[in-house]
Amino acid sequence: MENKLGRELPSTLLEKLDFKPFTTTEIGHPIVQRTAPKVRLSTGDDKVTNDLKQIVKDNVKDGMTISFHHHFRNGDFVFNQVMKEIMAQGIKDLTLAPSSLTGAMNDVAIEAIKNGTVTNITTSGMRGSLGDEVSHGLLPNPVIFRSHGGRARAIENGDIKIDVAFLGVPNADRCGNANGMYGDEAFGSLGYALMDANYADKVVLLTDNLVDYPNTPASIKQTQVDYVVEVDQVGDPDKIGSGATRFTKDPKNLKIANLVSDVITNSSYFKEGFSFQTGSGGAALAVTRYLRTAMVNKNIHASFGLGGITKPMVDLLEEGLIGKLMDVQDFDKTAAQSMKDNLDQQEIDASWYADPDNKGAMVDQLDVSILSALEIDTDFNVNVLTGSDGVIRGAVGGHQDAATAKMTIICAPLVRGRIPSVVKSVGTAVTPGSSIDVLVTERGIAVNPNRPELKEELSNVPGLNIYTIDELADMAQAIVGQEAELNFTDRTVGLVEYRDGSIIDAIKEVKD
Repeated sequence: MENKLGRELPSTLLEKLDFKPFTTTEIGHPIVQRTAPKVRLSTGDDKVTNDLKQIVKDNVKDGMTISFHHHFRNGDFVFNQVMKEIMAQGIKDLTLAPSSLTGAMNDVAIEAIKNGTVTNITTSGMRGSLGDEVSHGLLPNPVIFRSHGGRARAIENGDIKIDVAFLGVPNADRCGNANGMYGDEAFGSLGYALMDANYADKVVLLTDNLVDYPNTPASIKQTQVDYVVEVDQVGDPDKIGSGATRFTKDPKNLKIANLVSDVITNSSYFKEGFSFQTGSGGAALAVTRYLRTAMVNKNIHASFGLGGITKPMVDLLEEGLIGKLMDVQDFDKTAAQSMKDNLDQQEIDASWYADPDNKGAMVDQLDVSILSALEIDTDFNVNVLTGSDGVIRGAVGGHQDAATAKMTIICAPLVRGRIPSVVKSVGTAVTPGSSIDVLVTERGIAVNPNRPELKEELSNVPGLNIYTIDELADMAQAIVGQEAELNFTDRTVGLVEYRDGSIIDAIKEVKD
């Protein structure tokens, strides 16, 4: 079976899982019935405990779906504490449904798969040893990869049914009122965890900071929480700004960021009240700093910034260059601390951020989005999930979601070492080319042929060398040569959903 992008899909597996192949980026206007969680009635006086072992014993059973959030990123301590206790109790056949899996979770996740504790995973992404093991067939069933907005949709519509959510928070009171803004381990917005708190049948908060009742502001409310478990430490916020969210110092990436700023500021979208989102990845994150200079020089103010919030975006807010920050997650400590100090930095959940089955998500209002890529092909399809070796080493994240902007820019080096970023066909299609408007590399830019008016706007800008994307792909191949063809087995180890739940691509098991 092939979908609209020509990606080959396992028809028998799709039929078994009741998935449909990707056809279009047009979501339409469906009428959907939202689900609702079960509720364990409580006065609120019996929620606090320090006995995680008993909480697991009473609430987690074979075959259940459990979830976690990844706001601590590589500083997360909760996942490992909970999963080790679950394994110690011999619980089997679980589905993991975290908002994403970070490097801090890898070793324990691998152990849980090997001993049969975990047999299914649905998530936004995975990296490192876990991605490598799954790519080589460790997990019995294929991972379902969803965007942040797609995960929100799947939870709200009942495609993901969470039995127990284990959510680490830097503060909570005895009834479960909690936020991400206060405490030694503050990480800012709880945007992804709010979905789990709203829809899981049982919600278990883990905290090392039990505060007086009532705790306000309450992002997670006592009406949603079943248990509050006191632990020694929930995480290390110093490790939030690492990996994919670390700012670049690489001259090539800084040049790309500068060129991206030139594309934006010379387009019709750079006007008073414009809105934008920057994705993860060094060059994408660096754009905000260059954009600031142009905003000051031309006296242009942005209405809002969206997505993962960073210090440069907070600086724009404090300087009055941007009106609001709509915050679904924070990429560094400055952004996390800013949430409690500035009322114009608004916490939003993943549904408000990007659920396509909604009465209006924030991404629908974006003028400009700046996103990164592992690969982009000559049809402008983007891969942010698998490496050139076919191994899972990234995340869908909000990539598909933010690509709904009026102008979506992909920034990527032409080659990374001896690996091309611009290719004839991506290894895994995550974001369809019809959503992408401009590719920016250090050697030049390419404008999607679907946007001739945009190409006209940029054609006379000094320093913007415009090529066709085929020409950029040929440049990359001339540098690195013809790559050897990858070998895969017939087994599917991952399915990649588009935002609407259709399958945009399948990931095959890597054959050594």
